[in-house]
Amino acid sequence: MSRLPAPRQPRKPRRPHRPHRTALGAAIAVAAIMATVGCAGGDIGANTPASSGQSFVGHSYESTYYQPGSRPVAPPVSGTTVSGQHLSLAQYRGQTIVVNFWGSWCAPCRAEAPALGQLARQLASRGVRFVGIDIRDEADSAVAFMQQFNVGYPSLSDPNDEIALDFHSTVPPADIPTTLVIDRSGRIADRIFGASTYRQLLSVINQVTGQTA
Repeated sequence: MSRLPAPRQPRKPRRPHRPHRTALGAAIAVAAIMATVGCAGGDIGANTPASSGQSFVGHSYESTYYQPGSRPVAPPVSGTTVSGQHLSLAQYRGQTIVVNFWGSWCAPCRAEAPALGQLARQLASRGVRFVGIDIRDEADSAVAFMQQFNVGYPSLSDPNDEIALDFHSTVPPADIPTTLVIDRSGRIADRIFGASTYRQLLSVINQVTGQTA
């Protein structure tokens, strides 16, 4: 027994074409793609703090250790600190130097700042020196950041990414926070992308210095 064909549903009237909606959707898609690219950023100078640091948060914690004999020489950077003093990495030659790229507007930088400050105080007797490089920041905001998180070590002011660019021929910072550990011979021994915890950074420093405590 044959079944009767189902009745056809009436067609819905077509909506008029609205180009502006298509353009808007495309713009949103492009913005989303650009945000993703910015998060992965390969050039620290291409980002801006306008997004409260989100465009710099390109990596979760990632540490790269460079074996002795394959370590690039750290550039002899110098400049003016947030507090107005002259500082050069050369003055710490012969000591282990922890260089941290940060900004007061960067949420992950705020998260890791207490650990960095604590380690700087604890490891000073071992000849480990900490130096910050404050990226694209206002002086007043940087000073307030350092006071709030008890950051006692100096930070070079780098509002135009000039110091960051000096590292681009060696081990460039791709996002912030980025932390470099420079060994006693002035060579970059480790690069960390993303915010470090106390234990993570201490483990890296111990590996570079060859100490366990």
